[in-house]
Amino acid sequence: MNPDQYRVKPGKSVRLKDWHTDDDGGLSKDEGKELTDELLEGLAEWQERLFAENKQSLLIVLQARDAGGKDGTVKHVLGALNPNGVRISNFKVPTDEERAHDFLWRVHAQAPRAGQVGVFNRSHYEDVLVTRVDGLIDNKTAKARLKHIENFEALLTDSGTRILKFYLHVSPDEQRQRLQDRLTDPSKHWKFNPGDLEARAKWDAYTEAYEAALGTSTAAAPWYVIPADRKWYRNLLITRILLNTLKDMDPQYPHVSFDPLEVEIK
Repeated sequence: MNPDQYRVKPGKSVRLKDWHTDDDGGLSKDEGKELTDELLEGLAEWQERLFAENKQSLLIVLQARDAGGKDGTVKHVLGALNPNGVRISNFKVPTDEERAHDFLWRVHAQAPRAGQVGVFNRSHYEDVLVTRVDGLIDNKTAKARLKHIENFEALLTDSGTRILKFYLHVSPDEQRQRLQDRLTDPSKHWKFNPGDLEARAKWDAYTEAYEAALGTSTAAAPWYVIPADRKWYRNLLITRILLNTLKDMDPQYPHVSFDPLEVEIK
């Protein structure tokens, strides 16, 4: 399993049909889950170092089609982190106040502070995906917004924030099954949104919009196309990438101004 093979190279055009949705890394489901559990322990330890150091931050961007696994990733991967150091944001239809500002105004306020892991469960890319497919903006505006997004992410990077962007790549057949499961299982009825079927009918248009968005992959803010048909492999890949990134950031526990060995607790 080489996570780099799922990374979109800067300047490279993306055709999603060239990326697999059902990879398993040559592992069985049980092997993958066992390895994920081991990696999650290390992930929690390195997050603690990030929180204690309080100098750097990590921003995780999750994008996917409906039923692509964003919430599952938050639950099964990011759920292993200390919630004191995690902030999860979700960008839906903008409010009147948000519409009165530039499209990134509401996003910048949610960027993670030093020591924090920020998670965008749907992100600023919604403003070049849904809006583009539904004809709310034209192609010229979408391209301009993508350039603004690149500049915004460069600003965050220059300010000490590492950025990882994950597109959870699910197949039409797998999405159909997951949506059907929401209708079949009473405990999942609340997850079903009839509007998801409208978006599904625009599959090709969303594919084109996502391919354009994935073109914003840079060395500092890379996109990863994560095969998401197998939930356990999705979790394993993302956990591995997060752990590798935190190790590369190498946060350090801060030095204290006293000698712990000289402190006596009575």
